[in-house]
Amino acid sequence: MLRILKSALSALIALVAVSPLISSASPADVSFSSAPSQVDRYDYVEIIASIRRPDAANPFEDASLTGVFETIDGTHRRQVEGFCDSADGSVFRIRFMAPEATEYKYTVTYKQGSFERTSQGTFQSVEAHRRGMIGIDPNYPWHFVWKGTGEHYFFNGTTAFFLMGWKDDRTIDFSIDRLHRLKINRIRVSLYGRENTFFGEPVMVGPNWNVNLAPWPGKNPDDYYHPGWDYSRFNVPYWQKFERMLKFARQRDMVISVIFDMGDSYVHPGAGSEDEHRYIRYALARFGAFSNITWDLGDDLDRYRDDKWTHETGMLLESWDPYKHLATSHPVHIVHQDRASSWFGFTSYQDWSRNQHALMLDSRKLQKKTGRIIPQTNEEYGYEDHYPLWAIPGSDSADILRRTAWDIVMAGGYQTAGESARRGTNIWPDMGGGWFNGRGDDTMTMFLGYGHMVDFFTSFDWWKTDPHDELVSRGDYCLADPGRTYAVYLPHGGSVTVQLQPGHYRASWFSAMTGETIDLPTVLGPIWTSPEAPDRNDWALLLRAF
Repeated sequence: MLRILKSALSALIALVAVSPLISSASPADVSFSSAPSQVDRYDYVEIIASIRRPDAANPFEDASLTGVFETIDGTHRRQVEGFCDSADGSVFRIRFMAPEATEYKYTVTYKQGSFERTSQGTFQSVEAHRRGMIGIDPNYPWHFVWKGTGEHYFFNGTTAFFLMGWKDDRTIDFSIDRLHRLKINRIRVSLYGRENTFFGEPVMVGPNWNVNLAPWPGKNPDDYYHPGWDYSRFNVPYWQKFERMLKFARQRDMVISVIFDMGDSYVHPGAGSEDEHRYIRYALARFGAFSNITWDLGDDLDRYRDDKWTHETGMLLESWDPYKHLATSHPVHIVHQDRASSWFGFTSYQDWSRNQHALMLDSRKLQKKTGRIIPQTNEEYGYEDHYPLWAIPGSDSADILRRTAWDIVMAGGYQTAGESARRGTNIWPDMGGGWFNGRGDDTMTMFLGYGHMVDFFTSFDWWKTDPHDELVSRGDYCLADPGRTYAVYLPHGGSVTVQLQPGHYRASWFSAMTGETIDLPTVLGPIWTSPEAPDRNDWALLLRAF
């Protein structure tokens, strides 16, 4: 009997020693860095918690760093989550973007079981005229503004799904810098996705780039269908690389659409699962303090998630994000848009027809029916030189896509185009990648034409205009702030008759193909017929009252 009692006691002691339910492991100590004394408005402060002798079994689940950031006058208070930034749990970080130019106080707390440590401090946020986040213009809600300055944001995007497939930062930075010079100000980038390369494009995986993005550690991360992800942990070096990309892009006022997932491999965390929510919250914690991001719940989303999931997850995203970045989702079909919901900041869908002007006008009508106006974008209407089996040869040429962009914008919408991938990756001359990975060279000229479009619309208050095709000849397009501004697009040149408010107007031709501007004599309303366009290419007219 004594031997039995001794054995039972030994087993109990062993159980107590190893069971997290009975004993709570705790680190030796935690030290905190201090916030800087001053930060620019819309920049962020970062506080680091350093854990001495970390012992959490899984620091991504068993420990946390949280904070409360509040203006000294008490008018604004935000709860912010930090994140583990090391596989062993020795480093946690918390970031706070300061949307107000004022003095803040903060309290950050590290917790692990019953162990808890806290740090407090203050800092000053100063007005430095940073552009900040993009938001919806409250006065002209079909359009965007930079919250920091109030400037209007002419959304001119491209897709580079696997930008983060590059092994080195140099290529990533070069790609962003090149697109910035071409007046692209938004890039769709996948945080997670796995893809085959069978698109008829000379873009192949190799030692410097691949299509198997890895936000989690996995047993076989390069296995397309069976990577063996451990969804309870995160691949910290990959997330750090993504952050470096965001920082570089922010320096150039480049907005990054962070796409949480893609529907091509069908390898995902379970819908609505703890794993999925952990992943989204980790992304919010790491990237939420960056002003130059928007959220996208997923590309081709209706292939692997339904509308109920989209609405519920979007509402969670809105509640978790202390800054309320604009968010969207990207389904294959235009009807799967959560248009009426508060989390949904702008449409993002794909329609590859070449009747985009009518489509975008219909999209505005659908939006109006909800009683809620937000910007309308088609973010996938064609990739340069990429011919789906159903497409008419030539329908995705650089010139056709440039003209299609004008069709979209002249309907009061915005667009995202994909650059040619015919300049290959890991295929000679290995100088491209286009919409796959964002890299290109000077032989790729499609976005020069898009840049002319940017120049035209940003030369006047485009956000004050609405579609008024009824004011011009059939087949031509018109955006107008009647009595003040009329922008007319002639897809095939020729002349146009415009119905104006009475008054005098300065007028000029604008070549959509080359960017050339030609002044015209003063125009007198209410009816004016233009001279013939200089040639049979597409031209725009701009008339402004004086």
